[in-house]
Amino acid sequence: MEPETWVVSSVVARCSDVRCFWFLHFSLLTVADRRSSWIAVSLPVPKNYQHILALAFAIQEINKDPQLLPNITLGFRIYEENQYASMAQDVSLSLLSSRGKFFPNFKCDIQDNLLSILGGLNSRISYQMATLLGNFKISQLGYRFSDPVLRDKTQFPTFYQIDPQYHLQNAAIVRLLLYFQWNWIGVVVQRSESSDHFIQIFNTTLAQYDICVQFAKQILNQISLFNELHNDQVDVLWTILNNDAQVVIISGDSNTLQNLIAALYIYEEENQTTTGKVWILTTQWEFSAIGYHYDWVKLKTLHGALSFTVHTNPVPGFKDYLWALNPHEPHGDVFLPGWWEVVFDCQVLKAGVGSPDGQRVCTGEENLDTLPASLFDGKMTGFSYSIYNAAYSVAHALHQLESQWALKRGGKKPHFYLSVKPWQVTLISFPSVSFSETGMKYAGFDILNWIVFANMTILRQKVGWVDMEVPSAESYSINPNAIVWANQTKPFSRCVEHCLPGQVRKVAEGRPICCYECISCPEGTISNQTDAPRCDPCPEDQYPNKEKDQCIAKKTHFLAYQDTLGYTLVCLTLSLSMITMAVLAIFLKHRDTPIVKANNRDLTYILLVSLLLCFLCSFLFIGQPGKITCLFQQSAFAILFSLAVSSVLAKTVMVVLAFMATKPGNKTRKLLGKPLTNSIVIACPLVQALLCAIWLVTSPPFSNLDFHSLVEEVILECKEGSTSMFYTVLGYLGFLALISFTVAFLARKLPDSFNEAKFITFSMLVFCSVWITFVPTYLSTKGKSMVAVEIFSILASAAGLLACIFFPKCYIILLRPQLNSHTFPLTQLRRSISLTRIK
Repeated sequence: MEPETWVVSSVVARCSDVRCFWFLHFSLLTVADRRSSWIAVSLPVPKNYQHILALAFAIQEINKDPQLLPNITLGFRIYEENQYASMAQDVSLSLLSSRGKFFPNFKCDIQDNLLSILGGLNSRISYQMATLLGNFKISQLGYRFSDPVLRDKTQFPTFYQIDPQYHLQNAAIVRLLLYFQWNWIGVVVQRSESSDHFIQIFNTTLAQYDICVQFAKQILNQISLFNELHNDQVDVLWTILNNDAQVVIISGDSNTLQNLIAALYIYEEENQTTTGKVWILTTQWEFSAIGYHYDWVKLKTLHGALSFTVHTNPVPGFKDYLWALNPHEPHGDVFLPGWWEVVFDCQVLKAGVGSPDGQRVCTGEENLDTLPASLFDGKMTGFSYSIYNAAYSVAHALHQLESQWALKRGGKKPHFYLSVKPWQVTLISFPSVSFSETGMKYAGFDILNWIVFANMTILRQKVGWVDMEVPSAESYSINPNAIVWANQTKPFSRCVEHCLPGQVRKVAEGRPICCYECISCPEGTISNQTDAPRCDPCPEDQYPNKEKDQCIAKKTHFLAYQDTLGYTLVCLTLSLSMITMAVLAIFLKHRDTPIVKANNRDLTYILLVSLLLCFLCSFLFIGQPGKITCLFQQSAFAILFSLAVSSVLAKTVMVVLAFMATKPGNKTRKLLGKPLTNSIVIACPLVQALLCAIWLVTSPPFSNLDFHSLVEEVILECKEGSTSMFYTVLGYLGFLALISFTVAFLARKLPDSFNEAKFITFSMLVFCSVWITFVPTYLSTKGKSMVAVEIFSILASAAGLLACIFFPKCYIILLRPQLNSHTFPLTQLRRSISLTRIK
């Protein structure tokens, strides 16, 4: 028994004197019908013939594949469709009838069962066909040109797109515009039912990236003959030439390109000039679809243009298939002889027959390599590749149906081809291509640069690629050095100049977003790119440079020993410490003199030692703050000063009590002595120590980085932790000083040459003045200045105590020793002796 063979036929072509669009139509034929696999109403023009060859090559490969559809032979039929939509309906109805008859939905035979259709190649024709074929659930692989109606899967569930989805192409165009920093463009589209929608969607996409459309024009599908322009073409041409957008995107079918080329060529010839604009052509353009009869001199207007084409993978064997074509052996290809005659300008005659009009006779040995790409492209173009994949998609769908059929019948598949229904042919994925719900998926777009040479030969050179379905970091590659521009240099297509780094765009009210002003970034912010939409703040540890185009790391700010201020304070601290130790040494050396005895030696030693430690505690505030130094610097300062002030208070109280004890009948003498002084010296600092302990336990001081107080520096500081505790400790110290000052002030007029109440009054006046001034100064400074203020207050207050209390005594001891001797008049030493006894 002869193997079961059947034919799935497929292509419908739209052919006229200037163009040819085609569809794919699958129908079942018997072996006897295989001779009808090439059927046409009229010859195509050259521009679409390669697409027909791509389909024929795909069918041939499928038939040779023993694994895909064994014992099944596919074929195809090609139909012509003219410019009238009614013709598309007629063809669609004929496909639903028996061959040669016109009775839709009535099949008089089982040998011509329609399965799938490829077509048509514009939105109007596709819509007409889908409206009719959708009722019969016949899968249609068409070209929709972003028609919003055909995207509705509820209305057209069996319509599939064979060109890339328009939103991917729009995104690819945006990527190209952003790469070259073009944001002021024009758009020209073919006028159709969906052109308004296309412009609206495209504008929305561009606006998301701050790209403005200066003008958007629609051009009619009219052909210019005899170098005469239609009014529509004149209007589009005037708009292009009288706007400053140097980049123009053109979208539509190939005839629209012809119209624009013709209009531009006429203008350039009449004015002896070139527009110099960059034309960006979408994937709808087929380079070889402009027409074999077109005057290619006019194509010089496209010099420097950039075009998108669907990325194609190499198809093994396709070139060999093309080079094996022979017009004398067409193998049923009724188009081949006529096409051969057109492209090689010869006549295909029988062997030995000469041309009656003397025209050159085609030998069949003509070389396809000699044909310009504008007539014939030796490699599979983007759209041919789509047709090739569409044919394979249907073949794989049939293969899946056949496998399912055999599985249900235990491996037997008799009369499978008689049972296949159109709605069972659901397009599926296969290794080289896949379909989504909205259409075929593609591996990106190639970017081609059109170079027109002086001899009118044209080179379309690949200069990059874009794939919007991969991560953005890997989505494109462009080689700008390989691009040849119309005016030798990349055009400037912007409404305004670039905003430099350090500036931000500001759009004036009522102007397009692309026509902006450039203003400097606000303080604390930068922009490190041109045309920055906003200024970004620097990180906390950085600050803007003067140009505000980059962030600089902040320096760490603290009172270091190497700083002039720090060095000065260290020297001052050491000097005062040395002076204090010198005073202590003087008092120790002259400890048995009346003036030392009269001032209570133990309290004097405690006061001098506490003042020395107060001076030395300044070192806790100098240098880089650490965890330990921050923890103890304020506590040490507070306790030591409390000890010093307590000593002064004890000395003041003892002076007052001593003079009061000399009065007859006064009982204060019993209070005099070491117990009272020790109680004052121990109890007062102990209260301060208790407050500091509570502070350290509840909310201790800590080291902190202040990023905001200074612009160019990070302040490394010690924070108080609990501010209330800090001022409580400081307030207690002030309380002790106030009591000492009050007591000393009341005792300042007591008689006696050695009465130091006056000196204590002045010392406490200096002490209180320093710390009263300290509070507002401390709060109004930051960083190292704040630390320096506290150190200076410590040194100044301690120095005030040292100077006011001890310098007069040192003066007497060192320079007036006669006043510090036992020969001094008794009346002047009586009080001193009394104090000595008290001691």
